[in-house]
Amino acid sequence: MSEHLYTPPSTTLLISEISGYPPLTGLFESVQHQPYAMLLDTAGSDKRFGRFNIMVWEPDITVITRNNITTISRPGSDDSVEANGKPLAVLDTVQRHYFSALQTVSDVPQEILEQLPFQTGTVGLAGYDLGRSYETLPSKARNDYLCPDLAAGLYSQSLIEDNETGKLYYCRLDDKPSQPDFITREDKLAKAGSFSLTGAWQSNLTEPEYISALETINDYLLAGDCYQVNMAQRFTATFNGSEWDAYKTLRTANKAPFSAFIRLDNTAILSISPERFLSVKDGCVETKPIKGTRPRFADKDKDRASAEDLLSAEKDRAENLMIVDLLRNDLSKHCQPGSVKVPALFALESYEAVHHMVSTVTGKLNTGASPLDLLAGAFPGGSITGAPKIRAMEIIDELEPDRRNVYCGSIFYVGHRQDMDSSILIRTLLAENGRLHCWAGGGIVADSVAGDEYQETLDKVSKILPVLETKREPQ
Repeated sequence: MSEHLYTPPSTTLLISEISGYPPLTGLFESVQHQPYAMLLDTAGSDKRFGRFNIMVWEPDITVITRNNITTISRPGSDDSVEANGKPLAVLDTVQRHYFSALQTVSDVPQEILEQLPFQTGTVGLAGYDLGRSYETLPSKARNDYLCPDLAAGLYSQSLIEDNETGKLYYCRLDDKPSQPDFITREDKLAKAGSFSLTGAWQSNLTEPEYISALETINDYLLAGDCYQVNMAQRFTATFNGSEWDAYKTLRTANKAPFSAFIRLDNTAILSISPERFLSVKDGCVETKPIKGTRPRFADKDKDRASAEDLLSAEKDRAENLMIVDLLRNDLSKHCQPGSVKVPALFALESYEAVHHMVSTVTGKLNTGASPLDLLAGAFPGGSITGAPKIRAMEIIDELEPDRRNVYCGSIFYVGHRQDMDSSILIRTLLAENGRLHCWAGGGIVADSVAGDEYQETLDKVSKILPVLETKREPQ
């Protein structure tokens, strides 16, 4: 591997507060069209993990995996190599070498520096099908996507917005200018165009086909193949214009704390996910699986009754507990013995479209293990596969007509201090080739009612498909 790919332009990290600029979404609009511009966005959520927004652009290095081939490159140059090894292990190696020797210089108070997430490091997308690099799985489902299985950038600069204080921080290696070039002149604050749908949403499964798939899953459950299988359908519509404009519409309607926008070479990812996958800070690990959903209602009494119905539902509690046990096992692969705990079980979290049942699992990372080791050991997330995980993934490939690609994967960051946060890519859209894909699914267990499960998939996209339908061109 070329040593040039391991060598950062500087080992001095400068962090400063900057002022007099628009909110971060306004600044990101100036670079949203650039490949590997990425925004991690709390979207105005009032959840406890909704404090910081992060944007990165112009990566020093990219790490891309397609069809089990991982390539490390420097954008804008011919410096590129194929790497041996598992994709996240390759990324971990590059990250550790590139950011291992940073020294921070800042006049920002120390308590703020300790709270600021990421600063510099890796931000990326791991699609659901990255799991094929780790497990032998069938390949029955169609795969006609442009989006890679892993697309990550190593960034030596970032802008971080503190939603609590309204302050904006610029983190950079000292070879970068004192302020990002696109905000030093007002005329560089570019504006994106508008978005419109050009066709109606179409599912890759009719309602009878979806219910037939659930009947097949039920046969597998009764035969003892598995305890739970997550089954999804994919909705697709054609579109014109700016994916960023579509994302802004969705973020306003949903206010999901793990929202994100990622621009790649030939595709864009628009995520309004409410679900954390894995976080690591100072070696402390947390995951928050969602399993159990009910719709929201404008009528307060109906809304409260819907939440109470969820919290008292034995089926949903059993389903949630199965995934908690699976994640406890996944975390134990890289956490200290005896450190994995469940401090919160069957808690209620309410979002714009739905109520969710959410549990919390914590642990302490093993000495010598990295956050990316943890991510690889638990990938893809158990809350969106089923249990046992591998058998559930085999059944998913058998019954879903198309591969999931980004859906049920993860968007993540790993900072130079080995802090990490990541999402589960539910409520997520993939835009490429003039088509917009959006998925919805649910966990199927032995006492699932097929009609209810089908309706739950529609509830989950009730603040996505109809919202974008309002921007559909007249026929």
